[in-house]
Amino acid sequence: MTHGNIARFGKRVPLGHWPGSVLALLQKPALKADRDALLFSAKSFAAAMLAYYFALRIGLPRPYWAVLTVYIVSQTSAGASLSRGVYRLAGTIVGAVATIAIVPNFANSPMLCSMILAGWIGLCLFFSLLDRTPRAYAFVLAGYTASLIGFPGVVDPGAIFDTASLRVQEISIGILCAVLVHRFVLPKQMTGAFLGKLRATLHDARKLAGDALKGEPERAIRTDRYRLSADLLMLQGLGTHLPYDPVPATPNSRKLQLIHDRLARLLPLATEVEERILALETDDVLTDGEVETLRRDVAAWVGLTDVAERDRQVLLLIERASAVQMRLADHDNTNRELLAANLAGHLGELVSLLHDCDALSSAIATRGGNRLQETIHWSGKARGYVYHRDPWMAARTALGAAMGIFLGCAFWIWSAWPDGGLAVSILCVACALFGNVDAPAPNVVKYMVGSVYGVAISIAYSFVILPRVSDFGVLVAVLAPAFLFGGSLQARPATTYKALGITLTIPILAGLGSHYGADFAETLNSVVALFVALLFAVVSMGLFQTIAPNAAINRLRRLNRRDVARLARGGGGPNEAGWTSLMVDRTALLLPRLGISRHSADDVLGETIRYLRLGHVVGQIFSLSQSMGGDIAHDLHSLLGEIAEHGEAPVEPIDALVRLLSESKAPQREPLLGLLIDLRFAFSSAKITHSEGAV
Repeated sequence: MTHGNIARFGKRVPLGHWPGSVLALLQKPALKADRDALLFSAKSFAAAMLAYYFALRIGLPRPYWAVLTVYIVSQTSAGASLSRGVYRLAGTIVGAVATIAIVPNFANSPMLCSMILAGWIGLCLFFSLLDRTPRAYAFVLAGYTASLIGFPGVVDPGAIFDTASLRVQEISIGILCAVLVHRFVLPKQMTGAFLGKLRATLHDARKLAGDALKGEPERAIRTDRYRLSADLLMLQGLGTHLPYDPVPATPNSRKLQLIHDRLARLLPLATEVEERILALETDDVLTDGEVETLRRDVAAWVGLTDVAERDRQVLLLIERASAVQMRLADHDNTNRELLAANLAGHLGELVSLLHDCDALSSAIATRGGNRLQETIHWSGKARGYVYHRDPWMAARTALGAAMGIFLGCAFWIWSAWPDGGLAVSILCVACALFGNVDAPAPNVVKYMVGSVYGVAISIAYSFVILPRVSDFGVLVAVLAPAFLFGGSLQARPATTYKALGITLTIPILAGLGSHYGADFAETLNSVVALFVALLFAVVSMGLFQTIAPNAAINRLRRLNRRDVARLARGGGGPNEAGWTSLMVDRTALLLPRLGISRHSADDVLGETIRYLRLGHVVGQIFSLSQSMGGDIAHDLHSLLGEIAEHGEAPVEPIDALVRLLSESKAPQREPLLGLLIDLRFAFSSAKITHSEGAV
């Protein structure tokens, strides 16, 4: 080190630049993840020891339940920790009440009692799979709390009320300590992460719009669409915790719904614009006319980074698009010009949507809504994110869990295994906690691998270290290495399940009770019960709770066809915003499954986008057809019936209806023409015949 320089990584860095270099190094994603994981681990350990201390002082018989609860409840953000704590407390109370109602009344009939408890756990899992929001955790807890209290309590049903009451107290202490520490000690706010993701989503939305306007390759546009679908699902996941975030004011829920509706509408709209540009790119209407000028100007506007400049141009672009659309849609114009008018209308809608997203994003970020202007137009009620819910698939998974649990109970009762109650409880926790995915067994295997480490660490603590500890402060010090290690792994998604195998095993097997009383035989029996239960869970979940990716994908495709048919018949489905959001959620559900299936991702996702567009169009056509009469109404109803029956329709009837409508003065002529052109494109995917008699 000479001349005021410091050698670092083979380079010479001026001393004056050293602080900035260190700061830049610490901001690298890998180091930032490490720092966040260590902070989460330290706070979780502090909350766990605080909960353990209070449980000991109060005199609760099993204070390790407070420690377990801290690690189950703790999340990387303060808002998520609070919401999870609230739902866990609610689920624990409901599960305890259910146990008190079931076990004493059926304790004399073990098989019947087991069947009812298994049915209760399956029912709770069913509702959790239908909910698909963080609230689902309350249903999960209501299920496996009943197993944790009920099955070990079968041997002494008279004490079930006291056991349930104590368990609720121990868990409540753990929840309270976890929430307080994560909320008030260096809290990590969810709002900042949400706003960062929102900015990234708006960037992806503009990229999708820009690529569609510039005629980028289809693969690039498909990638843009898939990325935006995943963005919307992630935004929804972050947004559900915002009401619990420790900030002065959280984003308004209506603004969140509005911006979601617009971003979701952009997915099919970008496809509509792209296809019309491809269809008209060889025509004079597009290449030399004002529509092409409008397209270039909209593309330039989308690419602007100056928000103020975008605001200055937006109204002019929308007015120009409306004027072009009205002129080209005149009665005397050709079908090509009608198609160009349709493109102009979509370009105006595209500009309006992106501008609305800018205004809403600013209003959400500033919490004041200063830029929420009257230029925002939206028909109908804001829906926000709409979750796909499939009662049949949820019932299948829940029934599989109940069957696996009942078989475990039958083996326990038949064998008269003394530790069978503990094994069945662990089995129930695995079936409920990991049963919310198509293939839960691999996650149980990860938990089992973590449990191997947890058992080894627990035995070392229980029989080597803890017998020499007589002071609470020393106990905290000797427990710190194991829990800090496990907590840091828990903060990383790739190792969360393995970490739970460590952090949830040590408190029980290491003997963190009200007093030290390690017994090797008892510990060994508990270890055997743990691994027998997990192995049985892997087998039973593989048999009864696993859904093949191809089956799940085909199920979603059938539901798409069914729902389009229902909308074509005038069924009471969701409005346009709700339908679009539902299909966006189904697209997000398809994305991870397609990577491990034999289906072509492009074909399946392309089909899903097509059904999204069809459902959006046929529902509106059915509504408008109710005010029509004569041949037009008859032809519209025949067309919708064909779509409802076969999911497809020949293009000839659509072209004939376009000609008939363009020559008439029927009410709702212009919107119906636009919808029929949208329908034509949804069926033909821009393979348009440029004859005078076709759209």
